[in-house]
Amino acid sequence: MLRMHILLLLAVIASALYLVQTQYAARRLFTELDQAIAKNRQLEEERERLQVEQRAQSAPVRIEKLAQELGMETATPALTTYVRDDRGVGQ
Repeated sequence: MLRMHILLLLAVIASALYLVQTQYAARRLFTELDQAIAKNRQLEEERERLQVEQRAQSAPVRIEKLAQELGMETATPALTTYVRDDRGVGQ
């Protein structure tokens, strides 16, 4: 009978230790998940900010203004220069 009580006591202690270890692992995983969600949120905000910046940088009005500052002109048939390779290289 004493052996049975000792065996049951050891089983209870083992299951209690396993429960503590399992709860610790679950809390650690929950913390990692929470951190991953926060990182995802931060990256989403950064992506949205960069998309807004990209749209601002590629606005037609801005491109046209920069082109004028660089002395560029609108392409027309009168301003187009055609280059021809008479050497036959690449054929």
